[in-house]
Amino acid sequence: MTIKVLVADDHAAVRAGLVLILGGAQDIEVVGEAADGEQAVELARATRPDVVLMDVRMPKLDGISATRELAGVADVLILTTFDVDEYVFGALRAGAAGFLLKNTDAESLVAAVRLVARGDGLISPTVTRRLISAFAEQPVRKEQPVEGLTPREQEVLAGIGRGLSNAEIARELDMAEATTKTHVSRVLNKLGFKSRVQAAIYYSEGPR
Repeated sequence: MTIKVLVADDHAAVRAGLVLILGGAQDIEVVGEAADGEQAVELARATRPDVVLMDVRMPKLDGISATRELAGVADVLILTTFDVDEYVFGALRAGAAGFLLKNTDAESLVAAVRLVARGDGLISPTVTRRLISAFAEQPVRKEQPVEGLTPREQEVLAGIGRGLSNAEIARELDMAEATTKTHVSRVLNKLGFKSRVQAAIYYSEGPR
């Protein structure tokens, strides 16, 4: 299956480089380029890409606000130069499926796009430790069944919360990966989340 990608970055040279990298993968098709956040939202709604590769700092509408606008339209993979908590946490709260830095090599970038397109989440290793520290500071909550989820969906949520990919959840629960992806979508819809990263945060903090 061909993965459709929209590239959003206000620097033409950066966009050209990203398009060149992604275009070199046989299973990826770049369906559009956006120079600002507003254009990214418009093009995404028109072209319906699987993944939007989104910069944070852009004119007219920043990448985090654009990510919030694209909930339910496409999965957003944030790619930025700026490794600051404001952007990391802001992007994840807005519903980004992944967060990478622009010093990521070409092979890892392509792999990240494929991972997000499969429905998995991805966070740059350089910011993972800060996320873990932030979660560790949260008060420990007793694990409880989440109202509205079936027993199977509870198990899938637990897998998401432990950072498992769809393939790993499928193996653990002995079901097809496509079925797992369906369960993940239902869990997100029932809980009102935009990404599996938000579901993982919810699971780590416990039902309120």
